[in-house]
Amino acid sequence: MKTLVATVLACASLLTFNQAAAKPIEIKFSHVVAENTPKGQMALKFKELAEAALPGQIDVKVYPNSQLFTDSTVLQAMQLGDVELAAPALSKFQKYTDQLQLFDLPFLFKDIEAVDRFQQGPEGQKLLKSMESKLLVGLGYLHNGMKQLTDNSPIRVPADISGKKYRIMTSDVLQAQFEAVQAIPLKKPFSEVFTLLQTKAIDGQENTWSNTYSKKFFEVQKYATETNHGVLDYMVVTSAEFWYGLPDDVRTKLKTAMDEAIAHGNRIALKKGAEDRQKIIDSGKTEILTITEAERQQWVNAMKPVWKMFADEIGPDLIGAALEANNP
Repeated sequence: MKTLVATVLACASLLTFNQAAAKPIEIKFSHVVAENTPKGQMALKFKELAEAALPGQIDVKVYPNSQLFTDSTVLQAMQLGDVELAAPALSKFQKYTDQLQLFDLPFLFKDIEAVDRFQQGPEGQKLLKSMESKLLVGLGYLHNGMKQLTDNSPIRVPADISGKKYRIMTSDVLQAQFEAVQAIPLKKPFSEVFTLLQTKAIDGQENTWSNTYSKKFFEVQKYATETNHGVLDYMVVTSAEFWYGLPDDVRTKLKTAMDEAIAHGNRIALKKGAEDRQKIIDSGKTEILTITEAERQQWVNAMKPVWKMFADEIGPDLIGAALEANNP
């Protein structure tokens, strides 16, 4: 790893920063959501803070709504030097590291506070560097929230979704999660979910309150079950060649700006999740069901074997550290 980073540093030091000292360093930040979302607001806050900290030295260009790349193409584009910053969902990194599958394990974290404790702890911070061999560097984690289930029938226990079709992100863990309760997981693009639900091509989906509200899934689903069975978060990532090629003072100021921008985005995400949950209730179109502890335990018992299936790929010690984060 040290050899790799040294090589990257050696190559990146030739990036013409000295010969073009008067020219601002352009940073393209590509993401797939609207600017009024927590991720969109985080990106704009980073632009504001970075350009204020390095006046005339940095030019941050934010490309929302997949204007530049999708989450499926942005990481390869980053490796090729076509974009400097992105924030894909953690599930999108499976091609680059098995360890981040940790965040897809069902019922691993009891709430978003536990997720945050793990991410800010030593093991979570170490994961940010888990893809350096692929020339990708994580700069921080951005929350969306805990996931819930939606359906046109009331869902309380695992037997209620047996044989039903549920949309999932591209993730082997999420596929195993639904297969564990005899449901049929279908890997489909996020942009297609509303139409799939509307036409009843699928029965339901898992998502956060903010995604369920902003994408209007609640308009075509009669029930939402508050399971908090998983987490949907993002990793802000950059190119190792770009990042380690920056002058030390520039990199330090950009990291400070990014940390502040992520904290800003996370505050928005927490507030928005609660507000959007209430908006769904107020709409009268979707009834939110709260399961009992006994019902929740049925889900845990059914889905927990998925942990063992992926323990060797993820690492038992890493799973143990995540569990410890449930105890403040």
